[in-house]
Amino acid sequence: MPDRTRQFGLYGAQGEKGSQAAARVLDRLALKGGIISPVTTRRGLHARLRYLDSRPGRQAMTDAGITVPPRVIRAWRAGTRRPNHTNLTRIDAAYTAHRRRNVARHLLHRLNAHGGTRVEIHPLNQQTVPDPRRRALNFRRLRIRRWDRIIAAWQAQDDEALADAWDDALTDLGSEWGKYEYVTSIGFAA
Repeated sequence: MPDRTRQFGLYGAQGEKGSQAAARVLDRLALKGGIISPVTTRRGLHARLRYLDSRPGRQAMTDAGITVPPRVIRAWRAGTRRPNHTNLTRIDAAYTAHRRRNVARHLLHRLNAHGGTRVEIHPLNQQTVPDPRRRALNFRRLRIRRWDRIIAAWQAQDDEALADAWDDALTDLGSEWGKYEYVTSIGFAA
């Protein structure tokens, strides 16, 4: 079994951890059909506050660090007061976390359906790596049949657990899985 990459980019390779790329795709799938307007607009702010208007939503706001009293949140919803930049960022983070929790079960069902989901892995960019240091990397396809650990780590926003779960899924590539720990991009749809 290959070792994990210890000094990524030492010779000029460019890319990102595969788990981070997968998390970005999962975010895009989860937020698809969600609120499109930015939180800085009145419409985007109002939509996020309405989405967070439940006990779990208010807990997500507390978890994101919003400590204002309920009357201030009512004033934000009514449009008589406007949150500062820090609270706007926290409201957006609370919306994203709450949306992840709400969509995770459905997303897990979609990704596990029909024997799993095919993932396309585009290897890291080695254009700036000197010739003797380049590795032969090809575009790879992989079918991940069980997404439970990946989705659970993504939902909890636990980067370390997500990286471990993603690397465990990569072992289906065989002895070459370590070459695909860092990638240019990952694609899958459900």
